[in-house]
Amino acid sequence: MQSKLYPLKFLPLYKNVIWGGNRLRDYGFNYDPLPNCGELWVLSSVEGHESVIANGFLADNTLNEAIEVYMGDLVGERVYNRYGTEFPLLLKVIDAAQDLSIQVHPDDELAQRRGMPRGKTEMWYVMQADPEARLISGFKHDTTPDEYLAALHDGQLPTLLHSERPVSGDVYFIPAGRVHALGKGLMVAEIQQTSDCTYRIYDYDRVDKDGKRRQLHTAEALNAIDFSAVDHASTRYQARPNESTTVVHCPYFTTRLIPLDTPIRKNLENVDTFVIYFCVEGLAAVKSMETIVPLHAGECALVPAVADQVELFCEGAAKLLEITINTSDWDDTPRENNDWVAQFIGDAR
Repeated sequence: MQSKLYPLKFLPLYKNVIWGGNRLRDYGFNYDPLPNCGELWVLSSVEGHESVIANGFLADNTLNEAIEVYMGDLVGERVYNRYGTEFPLLLKVIDAAQDLSIQVHPDDELAQRRGMPRGKTEMWYVMQADPEARLISGFKHDTTPDEYLAALHDGQLPTLLHSERPVSGDVYFIPAGRVHALGKGLMVAEIQQTSDCTYRIYDYDRVDKDGKRRQLHTAEALNAIDFSAVDHASTRYQARPNESTTVVHCPYFTTRLIPLDTPIRKNLENVDTFVIYFCVEGLAAVKSMETIVPLHAGECALVPAVADQVELFCEGAAKLLEITINTSDWDDTPRENNDWVAQFIGDAR
């Protein structure tokens, strides 16, 4: 019986939401009978929403079950010692046919004071952007809590917030505490801490299918918000063909962009964690440990920590996000207590 690890591919998890669009059909995803798919969960270990392996002899097992068996060989010894069978990242594709609610996430310290294991820092890579699409990231100027509450009360919160018009390929880092929202006409790849703790602070007075306004979390959000100004929200970078360019480096993950137009080989011997290759444009393939995983935009491959090298291929041109976990600054404290239930606040966006 085969028992050797290999790069893992996963079945998509489709989420129908009030603001969701249908662009994912153009990428080959079929989410019938859902009327839309606002969120495609590409890789998840959130309880009740665990990704299921799609390839090889581990097919039909969940990611969490694979980690339970292969432990550090799959995710890396230090990652396993800290997180146990919980995978530390959540990957999504978000398709916004309407403006998403304005929201904020707590940092680790605040989340833990409130009985949750961690907060939520995230990033967006813009896959598609309509010409008039906008997003919100932070405040236009340093703002006081009183100014914020007054604008919120008067329905004028968007007038205080910094917005930008993104284009395909833009990267936005959203640290915990930053007020943010995606606008109508955007599709992004999202990488975040494994957490669905979201405080919705403004929702344009929309109502759901039952005619009810969605819950706001004004009191909970107040202590989570960073009220400082943001002058320029997108990340400046210069990518080179067939090379890895770092676009985000934070305590929770490092993401590099690889614009691919020819096969390349990468040495992973000095990488002590798993590596994710997340396709965000075109057709690609990941080969490692004698296994080839084909990918189209919106799919990812999880290369185990024990892999020594990886080869990347493309059909035409493609773009991959290469994602790893930062362990260089970690101490070797015991893993976190994973006996918790992820906090969901309905359709938080």
